Amino acid sequence: MAIRKKKEKENKEECNCGCHHRHWHGKCGGGIYGLGFLGAAIFYISTATSFWIGVLGILKAIVWPAFLVFELLKSLA
Repeated sequence: MAIRKKKEKENKEECNCGCHHRHWHGKCGGGIYGLGFLGAAIFYISTATSFWIGVLGILKAIVWPAFLVFELLKSLA
């Protein structure tokens, strides 16, 4: 139980806006985003027909969550 409280204390940081609230800063989303980036980069590079299309694929792999949300909202409308 003491280890859990110590980890909670490490994950909470003071807010710099002066509102005296504590904010959680999760660290697991970066790993999921990283795996998604890696998968998207491999997909886009493997389907690229030229060098510059591969470079465009890397840029698309960086912003893949925006494409995902856009297509999801488009299908809901």
